[in-house]
Amino acid sequence: MMPKVVLSDAQWRQRLTPEQFRITRRKGTEPAFCGGLLDNKEPGLYACLCCDLPLFASTTKFDSGTGWPSFFAPVAVENIREKLDRSMGMIRMEILCMRCDAHLGHVFRDGPPPTGLRYCLNSDAMRFVAQNQILTIAEDPTAATRTGRGDATLVSARKETAEAVFAGGCFWCVEAVFRQLDGVVEAISGYSGGTARTANYKAVMTKRTGHAEAVKIVYDPEKISYEQLLRVHFATHDPTTLNRQGPDIGPQYRSAIFFADQQEKEIAAAFIADLNEAKVFPRPIVTKLEPLKAFYPAEDYHQDFVVCNPQHPYVLNVALPKVEKVRREFADLVKPDGQ
Repeated sequence: MMPKVVLSDAQWRQRLTPEQFRITRRKGTEPAFCGGLLDNKEPGLYACLCCDLPLFASTTKFDSGTGWPSFFAPVAVENIREKLDRSMGMIRMEILCMRCDAHLGHVFRDGPPPTGLRYCLNSDAMRFVAQNQILTIAEDPTAATRTGRGDATLVSARKETAEAVFAGGCFWCVEAVFRQLDGVVEAISGYSGGTARTANYKAVMTKRTGHAEAVKIVYDPEKISYEQLLRVHFATHDPTTLNRQGPDIGPQYRSAIFFADQQEKEIAAAFIADLNEAKVFPRPIVTKLEPLKAFYPAEDYHQDFVVCNPQHPYVLNVALPKVEKVRREFADLVKPDGQ
């Protein structure tokens, strides 16, 4: 788990210049074409000014013509946190440092291939590390002093795959939604919240097992982040209805995030708080955050149900509209045709 860096405003003010504090801790923006890193073309790495977490590589930097340093991809999607920003009469996606919550800038969907994204950064939110210094950045004693942690590791640990378990109504729909995302290796329909003895469809339909119809999403965190999975999940089910999704009623159809660790819990809680604050939905979100005790795969006939039963009335009327919504609204996250 990535260690969090939490300092008081007074401590941040001691470590940052007034302009750096305004931008990183008060969500400010530097004037266009004035940032010190805008025209930097040296090979190297761009790290968070506040905690030295690696953010962007020089190989993904491009001239966007906007007046701010721009990149088409972060070094690791798990190092960036996204948050809806409705300030200044606009709807934008703010980007923050995952470790210290420093405001970095915004991300837009008008960037170049291969991602189609433009991460628009403030120069005063980053520091540049030359190529020949990258391998020593984690051992730099001044970095530990700045973060207040002598044990801080600056490059996030990566696994080949990670897992997330979400519930949002019938698992046929949830599985079909996530199966089409680039970076999702596998989506498995199943049950979570109850015991192994009752982890079967007949028992779960009695509404007395504690299980939710859930989907385990196996994904590559270098291609798609946990927070991006959350964005898609909350866009493809109604998180404001308690124990119900459309015609499906009962606690087994509840909206839930089954978190595997404290970091997942914090990310999900912050994401829900952002949605509520921005009033994205007309009613408060009732999605439950539940510890993941176990996940039990469902019966074989439930797996790949949408793909295997394309003419099923439920698939046509409920599942496919959700699939099409993802392809329309999250085109940049969908797998290329044929995959």
